[in-house]
Amino acid sequence: MSKLEVIHEARSLLLSCYDGVLSTLSVAMPGYPFGSVVPFCLDRAGHPVILIANIAQHYKNLDADCRASLMVFDRSADDLQANGRLTLLADAKRIETEVEDAAERYYRHFPEARGYHRTHGFELWQLALKRIRFIGGFGAIHWLEPAELLTPNPFSEAEEAGMVAHMNEDHTDAMRDYLRPLLGDVVGSLEPTLAGVDGEGIHIKAGLRVYRVPFPAPVNTAREVRGALVELAKRCRAS
Repeated sequence: MSKLEVIHEARSLLLSCYDGVLSTLSVAMPGYPFGSVVPFCLDRAGHPVILIANIAQHYKNLDADCRASLMVFDRSADDLQANGRLTLLADAKRIETEVEDAAERYYRHFPEARGYHRTHGFELWQLALKRIRFIGGFGAIHWLEPAELLTPNPFSEAEEAGMVAHMNEDHTDAMRDYLRPLLGDVVGSLEPTLAGVDGEGIHIKAGLRVYRVPFPAPVNTAREVRGALVELAKRCRAS
């Protein structure tokens, strides 16, 4: 497998995962790693964003030492060791600028989290990637740098919000079509909503999960997104 193929496979995995195991350095047990399952989405630069309560153990750990790792993998795979997984080594930091953009993107992926602030103090944190370990299966082991894996979202906050609103207002049936190859006829009972758009695909919230639907080819403008969605609809109807 060429380096470009490795990068493409690793990036595709990152874009299609929405939860992982966050490991931090324990305050209660100094020197020991502490693992916790967290949902995440990517910010506009491509770094993972997590929402954590200030009473959580990993909050206390990160507040004392920002070093962390996030392990992501396809949890639907029959054989986890034979499939791809990523260990993202990162420095965690509170999001203090462009908070509204990060929050809205996170809440579109995880709308149930909007109410969390009513009971506990929660903060959004960015996991700024430092290095990535990608295992594409047995023997396929690679170190990657953040610049190799991350591709900034080509759309501004306003552009993405406009596309999301348009799809959620007028194209629910089309989103069901996009998900049908993944979910089968059960998709007819779901009310999908568009959670995000980037240059390589869309993220659709349906039921309790988020699903990644890649574009036929990368895009850079809203017009190209419309063309890609039309092409996806044609392919879904033909399949």
